[in-house]
Amino acid sequence: MKTSTWIGLTAVALATLTAVGYGAWTVGMNAGMSMATPQGAPADAGAATPSTQDPSGWTITQGFEATERHMREGLKAGDVDPMTGLKILNYHDPMVPGKNFDAPGKSPFMDMLLVPRYAGGGAADTGGVSVSARVQQNLGLRTVAVTEGQLDSAVSVVGNVAWNERDQVLVSARALGFVERLHVRAAQDRVAKGAPLADIYVPSWVAAQEEYLAVARMAEQDPQLVSLRDAAAQRMRQAGMSPVQIDRVVNSGSLQPRFTLTAPLDGVVTELMVSEGATVMPGMALLRLQGTGTVWAEGQVPESQAAQLTTGASVSATSPAAPGQTFTGRLQALLPSVDPATRTIKARLELANPQGRLVPGMFVQMRFANPDARQVLLLPSDAVIHTGQRSVVMLAEGDGRFSPVEVRTGREAGDQTEILQGLQLGQKVVRSGQFLIDSEASLNGFLARLSPPTEAAMDKAAAMPEKAGAVSPTAHQTPAKVKAVDGDTVTLNHPAIPALKWPAMTMDFRLPPADQRPKHLSAGQSVQIEFEMRDGDVPQITRIEPRTAATGAKR
Repeated sequence: MKTSTWIGLTAVALATLTAVGYGAWTVGMNAGMSMATPQGAPADAGAATPSTQDPSGWTITQGFEATERHMREGLKAGDVDPMTGLKILNYHDPMVPGKNFDAPGKSPFMDMLLVPRYAGGGAADTGGVSVSARVQQNLGLRTVAVTEGQLDSAVSVVGNVAWNERDQVLVSARALGFVERLHVRAAQDRVAKGAPLADIYVPSWVAAQEEYLAVARMAEQDPQLVSLRDAAAQRMRQAGMSPVQIDRVVNSGSLQPRFTLTAPLDGVVTELMVSEGATVMPGMALLRLQGTGTVWAEGQVPESQAAQLTTGASVSATSPAAPGQTFTGRLQALLPSVDPATRTIKARLELANPQGRLVPGMFVQMRFANPDARQVLLLPSDAVIHTGQRSVVMLAEGDGRFSPVEVRTGREAGDQTEILQGLQLGQKVVRSGQFLIDSEASLNGFLARLSPPTEAAMDKAAAMPEKAGAVSPTAHQTPAKVKAVDGDTVTLNHPAIPALKWPAMTMDFRLPPADQRPKHLSAGQSVQIEFEMRDGDVPQITRIEPRTAATGAKR
C-alpha cells in the first residue's frame, strides 16, 4: 500500500513539473516574438525585410554583377540603386581611371563591364574624400559651377608710334630755276593742304609764256592761227608747267615768271633740303612732307598669340599722352620676322589720328578685338590645380563628397580658363580650399598612379619578387600567358592582382618599344610583365620577359 501511494505521488509531481515547464517555455516564446517583431508589424514570419548593401567592400566581380543588374533594371547615373540605397554617380573602368560614363555597359577600353560609382560610398572613389558640412564651413570651402560662354581672349600689346611711311610726299623741282622765297623755314613745321611752300623763278618758263601770249594775241585777229596758239600751250607743258600754272597764264594774259609750290596734303615737314637763293635742277628734291591723318603703331606680339590675328583685324589704342581718348584702327601687317630673344613678332597697326595728337615715339596700349567668339566651357583659373604634368580640379559630387578629376585646359584670359575635356556644363568644383582637400585626399598619390614611373622606381621594381601585385605606386608585376599579338598590342591572360583588385582575366596591354621586348613573342608563350596604368588607354607594359612553362622561372 505504501509503495503504490509513493508511486502515485511521484507521477503527480512529474506531471506538475512538466506543465510548469511547458508554460514557462510558452511565455518565453511569446515574449521573444513580441520583442523581435516591431510594433504594428505583421507577425508573418514569411514577410522578410530587405537589407541594403554597402558597396565599399565590393570586389570588381561584384561591381560587374551590379552593372549587369543595372542594365536589366534600366538604372543609370543619377538614379538610386535599391540594393544599396545610394545614388549612382557614374560608371567607370577601374583599369582606365579618369574616364566616367553616364550609363552602364561594356568598357570601350577593355573586354569587360564598367563598374558603378556611388555617392557617399566609402569606396566609391579611392581618390576622393568626404568632408562634413561643419568642416566645409570652417575651411571656407566655396564651389563654382562650370559655365558656358565666350572667352575674352582679346590680345593686348604695347608699342610705339611711328610715321605712316605710305603718307609721305617728296616735293621736287620740275625745271631749272632759283628759290626766291621759302614759306617753310624749318623741319617739323606743320602745313595745311594747299599752303605755300616756296616761290621759284624759272627763266625757261618766261620764254615759253611770252611765245604763247604773242601767238594768242594774233589768233584773236586771225582764226587760222588757233593751231599755232595750241602748239605754244603744248610747249609750256613740255617746259614743266602744271595745268594750274598754264591756266593762270591763259586767264590772266600776263607773264608768270615765278611759281609757288603748295602742300599736297596736311602734314609736317620732316625734311627741308633747300634754302632761299639756291639754284634748283629738274627733279631735285626740295622738301619731304609727312601726312598726319594716320600713324603706325608697332608692337611685339608673342608668337603663341600671333596665330589668332589676321590682317585687317580691328584694334583700339590708348596713350598716356591723350588721356580719355581712344584711337581706332586695323592690323596692317604681321612683319615676317621673329625676335629670337623675346620670341615675339612685330605687328604693324594703322591708327586714325584725326587731330594729329599721336606723334612718333609716343607709347600706346593696343587691344585687338576678340578673334574667337565661339562658346566654350569656362572655369575660374584659381579652381584649377596645375601639377606641372597635368591639370586637376576637385569635383563636388554632393553629400560632402569631393574627388579629383583630371582636366585638359585650353586658352586662359583674365581669370577664366577654357576647359577642353574632363568636365561637363553645370558640374561644380571647389574654388577655394581645394588645396586642403588635395592634402586630405592624398591627391599626390592619386596622380602618381597616373604618372610614368621614375628611374628609381624602375630599379626598385627590378629587385622585387616576381609575383602578381604592386611593385611601386605606379608599376605592377604579374605572370601572364600570351593569347595574341597585334602590332604594339598584346592580349594576355593573367591571374588576380590584389593590389588593383583585379580578378583573373584576359585583357589587352600596350607593348614597349621593339628593342625592349622579346624578339619572337607569340601566342601560348608564358611571360613575366611589369606594367603601369595609363589614363584613357590600356595599361602600358614597361618590361616583359619570357618564362619557362615548367618552372615559371625567367630565362
